[in-house]
Amino acid sequence: MRTYRELFGTPEFTPFFLTASTQVAASTASGLALGTLVYAATGSPLLSALSMFGASLAQVAGAAVLLSAADRLPPRLALTGIALVSGLGTAAQALPGLPLWMIFVILLALGMVGSLGGGVRLGLLDEILPENGYVLGRSVLNMSTGAMQICGFALGGVLLTVLSPRGTLVAAAGLYLVAACLARFGLSGRPARAAGRPSVAETWRANGRLWSSPPRRHVYLAMWVPNGLIVGCESLFVAYDPRHAGLLFAFAAFGMLVGDAAIGRLVPHRWRGRLGAPLRLLLAVPYLVLVLEPGLPVALAVVTLASVGYSASLLLQERLVALTPAQARGQALGLGSSGVLTLQGVSAALAGAVAQYTSAGTAMAVMATASVAVTLVLAPRLRHSREEGAPQRSGRKPPPPIGSETSAPGGPMPEPPRR
Repeated sequence: MRTYRELFGTPEFTPFFLTASTQVAASTASGLALGTLVYAATGSPLLSALSMFGASLAQVAGAAVLLSAADRLPPRLALTGIALVSGLGTAAQALPGLPLWMIFVILLALGMVGSLGGGVRLGLLDEILPENGYVLGRSVLNMSTGAMQICGFALGGVLLTVLSPRGTLVAAAGLYLVAACLARFGLSGRPARAAGRPSVAETWRANGRLWSSPPRRHVYLAMWVPNGLIVGCESLFVAYDPRHAGLLFAFAAFGMLVGDAAIGRLVPHRWRGRLGAPLRLLLAVPYLVLVLEPGLPVALAVVTLASVGYSASLLLQERLVALTPAQARGQALGLGSSGVLTLQGVSAALAGAVAQYTSAGTAMAVMATASVAVTLVLAPRLRHSREEGAPQRSGRKPPPPIGSETSAPGGPMPEPPRR
């Protein structure tokens, strides 16, 4: 699968795409409204920032206790329920007189639900698309996320002007309801990918099995650490150039779109295995220039070029799918996305601490150097596992079932069902 016409001609992809895009727009608009509401009530920039982005911190808890449900619930039911819960929670945050602590309790609960949603969506994407279509489909979702975030911020800004923060939250709750309807009536009913009841214990067991495989562990580390360290660089854009931080973010988003489009649409499958490490190096090396604190044109070129390297995550996700049996791919991908968000938050705090004692440009160079070092350490391990015959999604050898590793607790999982 190489063209967008083929992609959108695939049954169910269009309603799946619309459901995911509508939820991103709803999340973005509600985040802006909630941040505005909390800042107006408290005057605290910290609490305002936490109200906008604190839900991502709950991804760790969600990954620890809920992810087993990503493969043990029917996908349509799960996506519909997640959208409805998100809508109800967002509407509850708009209630007049709601205590601030309750707003944050709801926010964290929605963040935990969101960690499950990522696993369900990515696992369903793998089921909807043929074997050679995952990277193209994922790249389109990435591009849609960026575009819908822009639209969501724009819509939120208009609604804040026309209505109020609480009115904007109600409108965002309505968008979640639209997403629930798109999922319920646009997607086919599919059985769960794995048998059994979801539980905290099963989530821990499955996460342990996923992590116990060295090839998967190296993929996870390559997904999480180089990416997260460079997001730490981006978190310093305001400190680096307060007047033009918006431009820096915009050019970074443009670079991401270019990279996703190129990998998803233009790069042949046979080249993808060779591009992972070069793209992760591209993600970091340009930031080393910023230690010299060049002018705005050079800084914009640096962040645009570097952000093309984010497309390496598409290749790593494709490889993770190849290394994971179908019954566990939702949890595997959900664990990957939760880890990415967690490392991004940790790296942003670390970058800020370094910048506090040096400068923004120096801190960016430190984070970029660390990212390069991690990429160079992991590259031979990723290459070695491939040369030893680590299964690829379109390769000849089927992936081993999770739990076949002798060190994994809880015994082997059953063989993945045929599709």
